[in-house]
Amino acid sequence: VQLQASGGGLVQPGGSLRLSCAASGPIFSINAMSWYRQAPGNERELVALILNGANTNYASSVKGRFTISRDDAKNTVHLQMDSLKPEDTAVYYCNMFIQLTSTSMTVAYWGQGTQVTVSS
Repeated sequence: VQLQASGGGLVQPGGSLRLSCAASGPIFSINAMSWYRQAPGNERELVALILNGANTNYASSVKGRFTISRDDAKNTVHLQMDSLKPEDTAVYYCNMFIQLTSTSMTVAYWGQGTQVTVSS
């Protein structure tokens, strides 16, 4: 199983970006999908989480500005980021808890990271 993230880039403060992450490979089901970020010198932190029942949770710093969504038919998770601030600058990583078969355990997989830079 591989996770491929895309959509990062350079944006001015107040702008928007949409990140996507698609899982490929032999997948039976995907439970939680999430986005993390890590800025230089900081630990990786949870940004947003969406469960397979579509319940969501957000870091307080992004609540009201970011929206996480999922497309289970395409094994994809998105992160719509609006009203971006310089402090949102970081490498963003997607994470999925994937079950490969009906009897296997759920395992966490990570994408390769995509850089988001918010600067004027």
